[in-house]
Amino acid sequence: MASAGSKSAASFILALNLFLYFIVIVIASWAVNHGIHRSKEAASVLSPPAKLFPIYFPMGNMATGFFVILTLIAGVVGFTTSLTGLHNILQWNAPNLHAAAMSSLATWVLTLLAMGFACKEIELGWTDSNLRTLEVITIIVSATQLLCTGVIHVGVSEVIPHRMGRV
Repeated sequence: MASAGSKSAASFILALNLFLYFIVIVIASWAVNHGIHRSKEAASVLSPPAKLFPIYFPMGNMATGFFVILTLIAGVVGFTTSLTGLHNILQWNAPNLHAAAMSSLATWVLTLLAMGFACKEIELGWTDSNLRTLEVITIIVSATQLLCTGVIHVGVSEVIPHRMGRV
C-alpha cells in the first residue's frame, strides 16, 4: 500500500523537522538574548540612525538582525507546524492532510525567507560560530521542509482518489 509509505515518510520527516526547528529556536533565542544584553553598551557609540533599532547585534554583520529575528519566527512557526502536522498525519484523512499540506507550505515559504537572509549573511562574511551554525541549520531545514511539503502533498493526492472512488 503506497499510502503507508507516504505516512511513515511524512512522520519521519516531520519528527526530524521538529528536532531541527527546536535547535533553530534555541540558537536564535540565544542570539536575541545576547543582542539585548550587549546592545546598550555596544550601541552607545553608534550614530543616531543605528540607535533606533532596539536590538543591536554586536556579533555578525549588517544582515544579522534581520536574519536572527526572521529565523526565530520561522523556527517557532516551523516547530508548531511540525507538531500539529504530526497529529494531522496520524489522522490520515483528507481534511487533516489538507491542513498539514497548507501549513507545511506556509512554513516552507517563511523558512525560505530566513534562508535568504542566511545566504546574505554568508555572502557578507564575518560571523560568529554560533551564527554559522544557525545559518547551516536554517539551510538544511529549508531543504527538509521542502521534502516534507512534497511528501504531504503526495499523501493528499493518494487519499483524494480513494475518497472519490467511494462516492
